[in-house]
Amino acid sequence: MLNILGSNHRYRCSRFSRRDFLTVGTLGLTGLSLPDILRAESANAVGKSRQRSVIMVFLPGGPPHQDMFDLKPLAPREIRGEFHPINTNVPGIQICEHLPRMAGMMDKLVLIRTVVGALDRHESFQCMTGHLRDRQPPGGYPEFGSIIAKLKGPTNPSVPAYVGLSPRMQHRPYNSGDPGCLGPAYAPFQPHGGGRDDLVLKDMTLERLKDRQQLLQSIDGLRRDIDVAGVLDGLDSYQQQAFGILTSSQLAEALDTAAEPQSVRDRYGYGTEKIQGDAAPRLNQQFLIARRLVEAGARIVTLSYSFWDWHGQNFRNGKANLPDLDQAVSALVEDLHQRGLDDHVTLIVWGEFGRTPRINKDAGRDHWPRVSCALMAGAGLRTGQAIGQTDRSGGEPVDRPVHFQELHATLYHVLGIDPHANTYRDLSGRPNYLVEGNYQPIAELI
Repeated sequence: MLNILGSNHRYRCSRFSRRDFLTVGTLGLTGLSLPDILRAESANAVGKSRQRSVIMVFLPGGPPHQDMFDLKPLAPREIRGEFHPINTNVPGIQICEHLPRMAGMMDKLVLIRTVVGALDRHESFQCMTGHLRDRQPPGGYPEFGSIIAKLKGPTNPSVPAYVGLSPRMQHRPYNSGDPGCLGPAYAPFQPHGGGRDDLVLKDMTLERLKDRQQLLQSIDGLRRDIDVAGVLDGLDSYQQQAFGILTSSQLAEALDTAAEPQSVRDRYGYGTEKIQGDAAPRLNQQFLIARRLVEAGARIVTLSYSFWDWHGQNFRNGKANLPDLDQAVSALVEDLHQRGLDDHVTLIVWGEFGRTPRINKDAGRDHWPRVSCALMAGAGLRTGQAIGQTDRSGGEPVDRPVHFQELHATLYHVLGIDPHANTYRDLSGRPNYLVEGNYQPIAELI
């Protein structure tokens, strides 16, 4: 069934995105169209195994690890700060007092307290690609979700393999959605950046859409008559998939949280639609949408949550943000378990770097790329543990540093992809491995 939105659902997108290829108007006679995208996403797919998915939550600005998951209560006050640690349901693991719901389900979570390899750069690039921006291949590094879309393809022709829920943010390097050298066919579907119009036929009725389809079929028949090489064989199946997306309500329904019981929406919480700093709103319902999307068939869902660059008033900001994050993450993990998705969906929550051990004169913490933190859950990981240990001030790893490429290697692994056996080609035709060097999946988790 076609989902037609009202005229009040209009979004603007300032950049070239997947939606430019998905609208009905691009189902034309030349150029890259939705059938081309579907063909590209299904080409070279690495098997048709049971679907596994990843939800990646990016915390733009760099969250304070020592005020969330790695508190130092014995350090001097100018380092330990105002927050106190509380026990979790896993003996020996403590986290911040403002994260009580996570504390109550630590057996379902993994803390990584010693993430290393970052640079002092306010950008999502490292989290989204698994690389630093330096020395990129021709065309640029593709995002993790774009690589999965290419290697795995969609599980359902009505639901894109890669969906990006992040809004367009004022600080441009926070933004994501760049497929790099893989090209726009593997860019994420972005419903908040203009992609919602992909589900809208505006003034076109189903009858007119069918007329358009019949016209394309007639013209394709003519093109096929003169296509002596048979290049167009099989085109009809991809056009059927394209029209399937446009005439199916499945994607639109996955984006509509109103279909959920009020008790479920309340469990996730709401946060605020107000943009935080120069980054994103603090929207808890995005976590619910992410669950609905992976349940509908999306392989990768990314979202950006709030603003964490707290050079001033670190603890006041923490009191405002941490309880909402606590509610959203715990609700998502609980929901995945209750719906039997915990063995098939991996959650990762992280930012681009950590914060300084010493609190500055404005009661804030500054940039600190030497160590940061991440939280993971799901997909059969060995949960109920904290990996790595930092020094007394939380400024340096003293045990088990975890490079961010190890995290990406782990994400590929849980999706059934060997990051050292699979490659993609850049614009020069050169093959590139998914993870650099010899970084392996985190052994403690597998």
